Amino acid sequence: MRRLSVRARITIGSTLVGAVVLTLVALVLHVQVQEATLATDRSLAAGDGASFVADLRSNPGETPDRPSEGVLVGIRDDDGTWLLDTLPADVRGALPPGVPREPTTRRVGSGHRQATVVGTPVRTAVGDFVVWSAHDGRAGHQTVERFDRSLVTGTLLALAASAVGAWLLSTVALRPVTRMRRTAEALRRGDTSLGDATGHLPVGPSDDELADLARTLNAFLDRQRVDAARERRMVSDASHELRTPLAALTARLELAHRASGDAVALERELSAAEADAARLVALAETMLELSRLDEVRPAPTTPASALVTELMGCVDRARAIAGAGDVDFSVRVADPAVVYAVTPAGFGRVVDNLVANAVASGAADVEVRIALDQQTDGVLVLTVRDDGPGVPDSFLPRAFDRFTRADEARRTTLGGSGLGLALVRGTAERAGGSASLENGPDGGAVARVHLPAR
Repeated sequence: MRRLSVRARITIGSTLVGAVVLTLVALVLHVQVQEATLATDRSLAAGDGASFVADLRSNPGETPDRPSEGVLVGIRDDDGTWLLDTLPADVRGALPPGVPREPTTRRVGSGHRQATVVGTPVRTAVGDFVVWSAHDGRAGHQTVERFDRSLVTGTLLALAASAVGAWLLSTVALRPVTRMRRTAEALRRGDTSLGDATGHLPVGPSDDELADLARTLNAFLDRQRVDAARERRMVSDASHELRTPLAALTARLELAHRASGDAVALERELSAAEADAARLVALAETMLELSRLDEVRPAPTTPASALVTELMGCVDRARAIAGAGDVDFSVRVADPAVVYAVTPAGFGRVVDNLVANAVASGAADVEVRIALDQQTDGVLVLTVRDDGPGVPDSFLPRAFDRFTRADEARRTTLGGSGLGLALVRGTAERAGGSASLENGPDGGAVARVHLPAR
């Protein structure tokens, strides 16, 4: 069954359901027609014996009159004596002895005869009698047989029509799926002639489940194209970023090799090579953190108190940076037990990158102000501002893109690869929050990160 197509399974399933339903309907109709035939035969048989019942009640002591030709009647007393008998022998032999208490009906058949016999008890002053009147039911039996044959034929024709209809309807219903499959196969080969101008799967004119599926798949394709383009751009940018420090590291090592006889020059070149290697390591670690943000992992739960502790460590690291100027901070957290979907290490990287950007603003003795505020709804707001020259307005819309820099002055020993703000935004969004960057009204850049409570 699994190897059958959807169309074949729909057809088989519809045929089986139709067979069950039609069989039940045919059985009900058969029983109803059979009951109607029996009721007709019973009415005719009772009609034949009605006059004898009335005569017996009126004149119980008289001998009953002989019935007309073809009327099958038998009158018997409680001793088993037949006062009148025109019943066939096979019918008479199938009747029970004695006088029944209530009127009774029997269906008697012997291969070539189908008779309906009605027994009516009559109680008189001279004794108890039973009037058996029979009606030949062969005509009714033949009617039921003909009706049954018609039912079987009609049921088979209806099943055949149902199977053909299910096959045709499923073919029409699945036609959009066939078009989508062909278009998807063509898109896989790089042929966009079967899709629309944007390379999408065809969406049918009907607003049904298949149209919803096509729209969902088109949205998935758009997302995949965006992701693929971003990955290609990231690989290209990463290659460009890695090429410079690798070339510098190679040059430093060559100079160190040439200065092998000069201890001072050798020490200078090795220190410079070590700095280039540190930059490469920092770039690789940042790229690794960005890739981890795309992984599906359980969301962490960190209390606000742990984030405050991590903030203190970030402030200490920022103050230790050479030429960092003045770094000040303020913390207003009313409920330290509120948890957030970010790890302390991830929160620390956010603070480090924002502070590093502020320190690299290009101004000498820059002042950096860090504020961590917990709002009444539990949202944690991290604000990092500096008193430098600010950020060019043209850079703000793409500030959080990967491998973007405002200017060449914003380069620090922490990397300067243009991945810091991308990592900040990725961490904030993974925690369900957001990140923003703007220029302050009094100059300088202001970066904010909002982290909602879990």
